[in-house]
Amino acid sequence: MIGKISGRIDYRAGDHVLIDVRGVGYLVYASDRTLAALPGPGEACALYTELLVREDLLQLFGFLTLAEKEWHRLLMSVQGVGAKAAMAILGALGPDGVARALTIGDAGAIRKAPGIGPKLAQRVVMELKDKAPAVMALGAAAPDLGDDTPVIEDEAPAAAPAAKPAPKPSARRQSAQAQADALSALTNLGYGPSDAAQAVAQAAETETETPALIRAALKLLAPK
Repeated sequence: MIGKISGRIDYRAGDHVLIDVRGVGYLVYASDRTLAALPGPGEACALYTELLVREDLLQLFGFLTLAEKEWHRLLMSVQGVGAKAAMAILGALGPDGVARALTIGDAGAIRKAPGIGPKLAQRVVMELKDKAPAVMALGAAAPDLGDDTPVIEDEAPAAAPAAKPAPKPSARRQSAQAQADALSALTNLGYGPSDAAQAVAQAAETETETPALIRAALKLLAPK
């Protein structure tokens, strides 16, 4: 199983990139959002990958985060959602958008993905709503891949490079961490994972810090 690739981009196409790893080219399919976040040809990049194996086909799909990869795998568990359909959903909504759509039952958001009809969108929401909180929690713990990911060269450098300061967490990581912390706090208070995830997803539309997320989510969970 190929779980991660680090190399240099040879070329980019509409739905994939060719990544050169020590002279071996790997063709990796990715969502529109992931492709837009990658550098140009000749630049270093790294992607988490999922290998799809069929009788007559081997395809690699690439992701910037492990959370995105897990959303892809979860989406594919729904009958009628293949690898490219799952990638289309992630491309249209992004991992955070998928999380929100599933937790609040927004089938209309899932329909924004090319090739996803109303019946399939509804099936995705119905089947995955209760499974979404686990992937939301994973989003904060799983590492991201960014420009600081080293690319293995053919020869070792003559001298060890100076140590770089630890990179600051991205806004996306901070948001995922805040939502995961709020979700954990609510479940510890006795709320069900699905209800807690739905409240956190709605609160995240206006709040970004953990305390504010918890307060807003508690208001949403309070008896009417």
